[in-house]
Amino acid sequence: MYLVKYSGPFGYIKPWTAVRDSETYSQQFLNPSTIEGIEKKLFPHLLNSQGIHKIKRYRLTYSAISLQQEKTQSRGLSVKVNKKAKSITFNRAPAVLKRGVLINPVLYLAFDSEEDALSASNQHICLCRNEDILLPASEIISVSEEEFSDQKGRFPGFELVASTEKEAFMVGFNRFNNSEPMYGELNIIGENPLSDGN
Repeated sequence: MYLVKYSGPFGYIKPWTAVRDSETYSQQFLNPSTIEGIEKKLFPHLLNSQGIHKIKRYRLTYSAISLQQEKTQSRGLSVKVNKKAKSITFNRAPAVLKRGVLINPVLYLAFDSEEDALSASNQHICLCRNEDILLPASEIISVSEEEFSDQKGRFPGFELVASTEKEAFMVGFNRFNNSEPMYGELNIIGENPLSDGN
């Protein structure tokens, strides 16, 4: 496999629901539709092709998560009718959510083809938010799949593997495939999956 390393000062991964994120930390791994979105950005000729074709594996690590507050509004409307003033008031209840931003994220994307890795290494990516740019390192790393999967190896971090096995859990709805539910198993590689930012 051929690895391209991307890094930046911060990166945001959109949780698929605010409630679930507070329970399972969905902001520390990439779901299949996020990987597919990154692939379509790197290889625009795949825009009309469903599924992930070139990115074979990934590994994500970071040094910390910075929790930030975001003000939102609920979907529902409350309606107040004032008969005396002959007016109707529509209101959406505000809420405050805590969302995490990865500090010093490092993402390795693995390709079978050196040509694909070279093409990807000449472009920037974003995890989920356009202003959180991750830039590629100049070196392409050639490794075996066994070395990339080694629990005590040099590529610690988090990797969600798409799965429908019993151990899999729901990780969102696929925006590229008619909002089909996505399931996966989270692999945590290394004794310390967090990085020092290098």
